[in-house]
Amino acid sequence: MCTRYYIEKDIPAFADISHKVKNSALADRIIHTMAKPIITSGEVRPTDIVPVIAPDRHGNRSAFPMKWGYTLPKSNKPVVNARSETAADKPMFKDDWRSHRCIVPSSWYFEWEHFTSADGKTITGDKYMFQPLGSTITYLCGLYRFENDFPVFAILTREPSAEIRRFHDRMPLILPEDRIDEWINPESVPEDILPYVLTDIIAEPADSIL
Repeated sequence: MCTRYYIEKDIPAFADISHKVKNSALADRIIHTMAKPIITSGEVRPTDIVPVIAPDRHGNRSAFPMKWGYTLPKSNKPVVNARSETAADKPMFKDDWRSHRCIVPSSWYFEWEHFTSADGKTITGDKYMFQPLGSTITYLCGLYRFENDFPVFAILTREPSAEIRRFHDRMPLILPEDRIDEWINPESVPEDILPYVLTDIIAEPADSIL
């Protein structure tokens, strides 16, 4: 968790972000070097390259293509999540927690229902989609860094709200739109922003929406 999210087509708020990303010099370098497309709609998976909100060199809000997942030495498995409770202390994340914070815009994030069988085994159930109540965009909090001169990101997670607990023991860190600039500002203190995270989340069966 969180290992899947979804970007809906034709949402106006995504248009400017997608335009900036697709027309950036960084996008051309990524496509040429990695031979991978930039995903601006549909289901997103780890190692995909997607639009991410982060500050530009002048400290202003902008959007950049980034690959989902930090790379571990001697491992092909990307690190796609970071625990918000421990990110400030973990060697992999502590510097980025302080100065490289980003926002990953999505429509929904996915989770699968899990059950425990009589013999103690975990059984995977139906796929669900989650987003904040009353929202059409889910602003997932993340961290980013550069690997071989290309930006990569991980999504921050937290303890789940009561509504989410029956699906999973973690949930993404989600902020309202009016806290984006504060979150990505490298001069701000992330712990001061955590009280504003959204926990009133709605869940819908994925097959009822997609």
